[in-house]
Amino acid sequence: MTHTLPAGRLGLLLLALCGVLLAWSTAWPWGGMPLWWLQPLVLAVAVWLLARSVSPIDSPRQRFRRGFRRGWLLATVWLASTFWWLYISMHVYGGMLSGVAALAVLLLAGALALYYALACGLWLALQGPTRAGGSLLFAALWLLAELCRGVLFTGFPWGALGYAHVEGPLAGWAPWIGVYGIGFLACWLAALLALRQLHGRNASVRQGLLTSATVVLLLFAGIALREGVNPGLTMPAGDKPLGVELMQGNIPQDEKFVPSGGIEAALVWYGEQLAAAQAPLVLLPETALPILPTQLPPGYWQAMQQRFATGEQAALIGTPAGTFETGLANVVVGMVPGGAVLAGSQPLSQVLMPPSGQPEYRYLKQHLVPFGEFVPYGFQWFVDMMVMPLGNFLRGDANQPRLLWQGQRIQPNICYEDLFGEELAVSFTDPGQAPTILANVSNIAWFGDSVAIDQHRHISRMRAMELGRPMLRATNTGSTAIIDHLGQVQQELPRLERGVLRGQVQGREGLTPFARWAGQLGLWPLWLLGAALLALFALRPSRPRG
Repeated sequence: MTHTLPAGRLGLLLLALCGVLLAWSTAWPWGGMPLWWLQPLVLAVAVWLLARSVSPIDSPRQRFRRGFRRGWLLATVWLASTFWWLYISMHVYGGMLSGVAALAVLLLAGALALYYALACGLWLALQGPTRAGGSLLFAALWLLAELCRGVLFTGFPWGALGYAHVEGPLAGWAPWIGVYGIGFLACWLAALLALRQLHGRNASVRQGLLTSATVVLLLFAGIALREGVNPGLTMPAGDKPLGVELMQGNIPQDEKFVPSGGIEAALVWYGEQLAAAQAPLVLLPETALPILPTQLPPGYWQAMQQRFATGEQAALIGTPAGTFETGLANVVVGMVPGGAVLAGSQPLSQVLMPPSGQPEYRYLKQHLVPFGEFVPYGFQWFVDMMVMPLGNFLRGDANQPRLLWQGQRIQPNICYEDLFGEELAVSFTDPGQAPTILANVSNIAWFGDSVAIDQHRHISRMRAMELGRPMLRATNTGSTAIIDHLGQVQQELPRLERGVLRGQVQGREGLTPFARWAGQLGLWPLWLLGAALLALFALRPSRPRG
């Protein structure tokens, strides 16, 4: 292998461009669709650039340094281009100085990029480009980097590579190996293509045939799973589909907590819609009622309770709860007739009881947002730079009860909790009590009219595919949608418009392979896969490609 990478700045610019395109592959900025085919091609170019940055005479330390620096650049640009919209929440709505907000996004991206920098450095140090199976080593190292980003320090796996594949051939693997497993396969395919191009004529016919066969097998196996096997992994639950109404208030974030503005508008509009609702299940967004139940106008909460105390309707409502003295929580409250029951244990906190003292269904958000719902140690100074209703919220239990309603077991999750499929899978450990419908309530208005709306929709689609359950989404500004158990969007409201989405959802029962192993073991099987492959390559003698 010769050292013929485009010199200096050109090579770095190409890697930076790859980072931008990797971000765009998960949600194209103009339309929001995922471009599954773009990702492996762009990643293949990035792997090729990495491989061409070293020569046979370089020492392992030199190879590691080159790989680390280039991997860090690639990942920093990729991640900053993925969640650049954090700038909107900090500057536009948080009042942080624009330069400080931009720097904060870059620092976060740069810190998370260190995982991928280490992966790229190790790949070159272990002579991945020239060794037999080097493509598999790259995929294993990238998998470990993705897992570190998704788990360590509470995790922030937004924009993981696998989300580009809610469409396309690799989508069929979702119920089996989850989003991180799909990312592993995508990296393997990309590295196979890159190393095939890198070695070109020097590769043996056998190696070329093996590469082609591996690519074709992985893609066609995914198609076969998606079209033939996955639809039969679960079965319909209940006698009939459940009618739903999903509400989207479109309350501007800069008015949401203004008493004479967003608060009044929310209470009036949502109150009117709840009174007029006809569907058996009504779902409101995260903090649809933006103030505590004790701060509501006299009789408001009691009127809602009375509205759903009898009959054949129930409502799940996002609201803050608790007190400033004993603690606040981000919760979903279930307004249900007296005959409704719960699936699972119900830990009710006296802190979170409604004003009347009547016990209702409660789901407490358990995976809290750093800087938004809890302040990491040593970062209070950073939070103090923003004008936001931030603080340390109470945390719910990992496996909270489902609402048993109309023959369905409904499991809420709040905002970016649906980013953690392994945590949602915990509620599937007992098949008889497993959810039949998932319901996400969110407020993405913090990030304006940005690609964050599309990215979050794809995240929910991936969870639906992994767990084999439909996902209902009620959001403030979008994407409010009904997603079936195969990850397909059945209905969706236009973003940034006030409206009610009326439709039906068919619950599902039965467990996907992912739900089985992730519910029992979490992500440990993937950790062990990555670590085993790394150990295999690190310990065995180097053998050149055949």
